[in-house]
Amino acid sequence: MARMSGLKQPEIVFEHDDFECVSLDDELRVDERCRELLKGFYLNLVKSGMTPEEASELAFSADLYLRDYIVDFARRNVVRPQPGIVRRFAATWFITHTLDPKMRILERHLDGVRELYRYLAGQRLISGEELDFLEDEAAQTDYYRRRIESFIAIVGDGYFAWEAECPLRD
Repeated sequence: MARMSGLKQPEIVFEHDDFECVSLDDELRVDERCRELLKGFYLNLVKSGMTPEEASELAFSADLYLRDYIVDFARRNVVRPQPGIVRRFAATWFITHTLDPKMRILERHLDGVRELYRYLAGQRLISGEELDFLEDEAAQTDYYRRRIESFIAIVGDGYFAWEAECPLRD
């Protein structure tokens, strides 16, 4: 067992297929694997020098992204990322699934998303090339700010044109 700032974490080995979801049994298995992944992510953040509170905030954001968006909504495998996945989360899903979308909250979530993908790259679950495009998408804060502002300004049936700019589904 590895020792992390007084916290013990068993060595957990993940495979890419651990996050594939086709059946209800798969959903339960994937959810458990996601919990294990998030625990390792949190412990890694603490080991890197973050306070438990800082690590908890990033892990909370990563959890929202991972289990609510990636697994439940997008039905994707977190360790097989496709270009556009973070962009759709930030530019459309977060905005339409939040009662009062605020940029400062989205930025906090994007920090968690970035750190999660850095952790996955460190675990060799995603490539450096994948990390690069994911971090690039997470850094597009001016675009996301404009998306929030334009969403709030929608009138009439303007939602359809707004959503078409960055569709929820690829």
